[in-house]
Amino acid sequence: MSAWGPTPTEGGRAAFRLWAPDRDTVTLEIDGGDATPMQRHDDGWFTAEAQAPAGTRYRFRLDPDLAVPDPASRRQDGGVHGWSVVVDRAHDWQHPDWRGRPWVETVVMELHAGVLGGFAGVMERLPEFAALGVTAIQLMPVNAFGGTRNWGYDGVLPYAPAEAYGTPAELKALVDAAHGHGLSVFLDVVYNHFGPDGNYLGAYAGAFFHQDVDTPWGGAVAVDADPVHHFFVDNALMWLDEYRFDGLRFDAVHAIANDAFLDRMAREIRAALPDRHVHLVLENENNDTDRLADGVYDAQWNDDFHNVLHVLLTGETSAYYSDFADKPAERLARCLHQGFIYQGEGSPNHDGKPRGKPSGHLPATRFVSFLQNHDQIGNRAMGERLTLLTSPDKLRAATALLLLCPQIPLLFIGDETGSEAPFLFFTDFHDELADAVREGRRKEFAKFDAFADPEARKRIPDPNAQDTFRRSAPTPGPDAGTWRDLYTRLLALRRDRIVPRLSGAKGIAAQALGDARVEAEWRLADGATLTIVIDLADTPDPLPDHPGERLHAEGNRFGAWLSA
Repeated sequence: MSAWGPTPTEGGRAAFRLWAPDRDTVTLEIDGGDATPMQRHDDGWFTAEAQAPAGTRYRFRLDPDLAVPDPASRRQDGGVHGWSVVVDRAHDWQHPDWRGRPWVETVVMELHAGVLGGFAGVMERLPEFAALGVTAIQLMPVNAFGGTRNWGYDGVLPYAPAEAYGTPAELKALVDAAHGHGLSVFLDVVYNHFGPDGNYLGAYAGAFFHQDVDTPWGGAVAVDADPVHHFFVDNALMWLDEYRFDGLRFDAVHAIANDAFLDRMAREIRAALPDRHVHLVLENENNDTDRLADGVYDAQWNDDFHNVLHVLLTGETSAYYSDFADKPAERLARCLHQGFIYQGEGSPNHDGKPRGKPSGHLPATRFVSFLQNHDQIGNRAMGERLTLLTSPDKLRAATALLLLCPQIPLLFIGDETGSEAPFLFFTDFHDELADAVREGRRKEFAKFDAFADPEARKRIPDPNAQDTFRRSAPTPGPDAGTWRDLYTRLLALRRDRIVPRLSGAKGIAAQALGDARVEAEWRLADGATLTIVIDLADTPDPLPDHPGERLHAEGNRFGAWLSA
């Protein structure tokens, strides 16, 4: 037995399951109905069947003073400490024939549903995203978390959409509407830890975690245990099959530290959904390329691309940017040519420990690149965007590089309008937990020069303040029209001239031509050569004469050419 969550049976009844190996007895409680003792099986599973049509509220009673929600709850009523709800999984899909889009066409807009007004608010923005030229939206985690506002990485009920964003039916309607606009929809999922508020698993299933394997969030999730494996794989399949998401981004898989789980999960997903474009993307701080070589995972986030460009754009070299402070132009050249910068070299920010594996053999589309994302803005103490940290002409050149180079580009909501609004780290915790999160957040920045002084750290916004969340909503910047025009033109150029040639594109060569000037070349699928020059020096040199067709230029800072 391995399935989690309630399964509807005949006559408005449902079968309930809970893996609670640490318990001798568990009682199913139906709101307004009878309590039903659950049958215990030798493998630690408890089962019961009860009258429970869609809309029924239920929970599991462990002790007279402890009742817990279903860890596989599909919907909550009253937050993560409240009642779980049986849901009707059927949906009247308006675009049932949608099968997704090929990976090479992908241009991602990452967004946070909460700051846009929930699922309904995101739906209102879909025509705008489609007109811009993005081909996919990626939602930061939408699973249920403590309180009413959170980035989503503190989720504790992975199967239940957060109440603050909308209902399961509203989330399905959002995905359906996006497909109607030709947009794929990806979801960020977190399988490496649970949040601190509302995680009851330790009260009845201690074997869900390896207590002897320490992580920043406590014991490591025991994905090698069969019930735990199925908990997450079934969750992934729920989003992809029942909600019809087109792909998943797996958060911080280096913290899972189990490659066998990742490989098995990907194989099971692919086997279950063979007739659709389903895209699986990893975040892995270790720059591990093993999952990418055979294409089981489509790509991995390329933090190196962001980090080296951030150094060149802003001059910042504190904390993890110290890994990219030495010869940043040479490092950017390696990134454009081979994907990752760190491919086994020692990392100063990791006490000289080796980081990464060789990546030059991989196609460029195995890497998702970005100038900004939720982490790289929100994990700044004050949440500043690049519009406030560098000059417009440098940022335009970097944007052209992002959108025209063969790596898969990812934007963060607000980039396209030159937003100057911060994106801050926000939560909705209370009492001692709120104090711990607030102080922990401030201590994180002690390694940064600007916040070495404890008094300076007091200026860092309180994550739990309502105003911190309110300020994080993206608003158009003063030159919104200019930025939108740039993005629209570049994305049209990518769609028409680069994407048809993108399958299998690989770097040919790249070199630094100065302290902040790089030239890179890629061989495209039809044999054509794409050449890009970017110059982020304070005073750039003129662009070179080039025999190819010039696709785009940004003054002397950026040029792109296509040669037969």
